[in-house]
Amino acid sequence: MALYQSTLTSLPLLGRGKVRDNYAVGDDKILIVTTDRLSAFDVVMNEPIPDKGKVLNQMANFWFAQLAEVVPNHLTGIAPETVVAANEIAQVQGRAVVAKRLKPILVEAVVRGYLIGSGWKDYQETGAVCGIQLPVGLQLAQKLPEPIFTPAAKADLGEHDENISLADMVSRIGQPLAEQIRRISIELYTKAADFAAQHGIIIADTKFEFGLDEQGVLHLMDEVLTADSSRYWPADSYQVGISPPSFDKQFVRDYLEDVCAQGHWNKTAPAPALPAEIIEKTADKYREALQRITGRTLV
Repeated sequence: MALYQSTLTSLPLLGRGKVRDNYAVGDDKILIVTTDRLSAFDVVMNEPIPDKGKVLNQMANFWFAQLAEVVPNHLTGIAPETVVAANEIAQVQGRAVVAKRLKPILVEAVVRGYLIGSGWKDYQETGAVCGIQLPVGLQLAQKLPEPIFTPAAKADLGEHDENISLADMVSRIGQPLAEQIRRISIELYTKAADFAAQHGIIIADTKFEFGLDEQGVLHLMDEVLTADSSRYWPADSYQVGISPPSFDKQFVRDYLEDVCAQGHWNKTAPAPALPAEIIEKTADKYREALQRITGRTLV
């Protein structure tokens, strides 16, 4: 059964994001429930994608474990089933974690290894991506000489995140923390990209989110290297010059672009209805991404 929105009453609700519902567990922990909601163009769709939340949760936990030696993360190891009422267990099984309550850093740490998406548009117009000058003559989807760090300022729900320069990030959070996040983000991406390459997957780009504990120690938080926060490509069909197929919500994006082209939507709420075929294909892509990356089927 799909879960569009959790309805827990045994814990205080802190807030709902595009995909995740957050509840307080005491004063120092949070229950994060990953629902089956899907957002595209920063608009939340009206229909859930079956199993999406469980796939994202399982994939994130896999990467948290893989990358734990690089930076601490928000996981506590507490089973989510133990912090809710008995009649609410079904809402959290397989799709929730109990996390440390951290002070979030309101800058997304974006790392790009390939030239695609908004980075490609920026490069075509300026020869640079987020102010970082790149070699002349690069093509769509081409691998960059080295991964680049291009932060973004987090926007309110329903608004678009804003690409910012490293200098702007420094002005917001200070140079030592900005440099630490840049260094760690590139290390995380590099390790993950090397691992994925061994499984026939290219990680074109990704975004990380960080927070600080009460002692000021930096932690990786929220989600990490999921099909929502990353662009995954199958290596066997990758080709420079074309936009590769991806293991995420691309079916939804492509459908919505067609709807926009026909003049039936302008990429603002409310979202148009998604056909059953688009929902099914998208769910299949999320499950395939989990299997290809982790070697595990959905638990």
